Amino acid sequence: MGHHHHHHGELKGRMAFSIVLNLVITIAEVIGGILSGSLALLSDSLHNFSDSMSLLASYFAIKIGERKANEKYTFGYKRAEILVAFINSAVLVGVSLFLLVEAYRRFKNPEPIDGPLMLGVALIGLAANLLSVLLLHSHAHESINVRSAYLHLMSDTLSSVAVVIGGILIIKWNITWVDPLVTVLISLYILREGYEILKESAEVLMEASPELDLEAIKAEIESIPGVKNAHHFHAWRIGEKEIHFECHVEVDDMPISEAQWIIDEVEKRLKRYGVTHVTVQLEADRCASKNVICEYFQVL
Repeated sequence: MGHHHHHHGELKGRMAFSIVLNLVITIAEVIGGILSGSLALLSDSLHNFSDSMSLLASYFAIKIGERKANEKYTFGYKRAEILVAFINSAVLVGVSLFLLVEAYRRFKNPEPIDGPLMLGVALIGLAANLLSVLLLHSHAHESINVRSAYLHLMSDTLSSVAVVIGGILIIKWNITWVDPLVTVLISLYILREGYEILKESAEVLMEASPELDLEAIKAEIESIPGVKNAHHFHAWRIGEKEIHFECHVEVDDMPISEAQWIIDEVEKRLKRYGVTHVTVQLEADRCASKNVICEYFQVL
């Protein structure tokens, strides 16, 4: 437990530093974009600002997620991270679409740009973004929340690379169209990655069943001595790595002391499937439907 808190403390420290770093880059790129006339720098500043907000939200989500369960939130606050991942990825998709529109406008109406100033500011932005990416790289796969924030930083690093390339080409050959072209490619990449996180976080929030082979689980439970049938399965995720499972198990007539062994055995076997919390309702020929998924009927 101590190692876990130390690990989280290190992550929060790195995130706090990255937040400050990205806010500084945002201010620098806004000023640089206005002075140089570079839409790419202004777009990159918007991206950096979204990075800062993403990191800030992720930081607070981790803080909230550490709070203990109480009578109001009996499952605790772990879904705060999922909620933030959903918002972050939705913003990421929105920013990508905005950049695609801006790139289209730039294709149609290219504008003169101060190449040297654009390149200088872009190089500073790139260096700062690379530093932020390196700081969070080792934590990127810890949770969907941190992964969404890391993706923000990764995409902005790629965006900064595009701005640097654009600045070099503008200085050397005055090729202004390469900037919107690279922006389109990067935006499509961000759109795809952002959509994946958006989809996964939405599934958790909608309590979609995690990837479990319910028929295999049914066979596993029914192989336990004394179990006649297993049905009415419900599986959902509280957080990214916490899977809850409940079911009805029909058993032979037996005392509670013997039935408890069946409950313990079900819990033990379901751990192999990654299930972290199991609720078993024992019954003796009670449910009319013996299906894996419970069928609810509304009486009008």
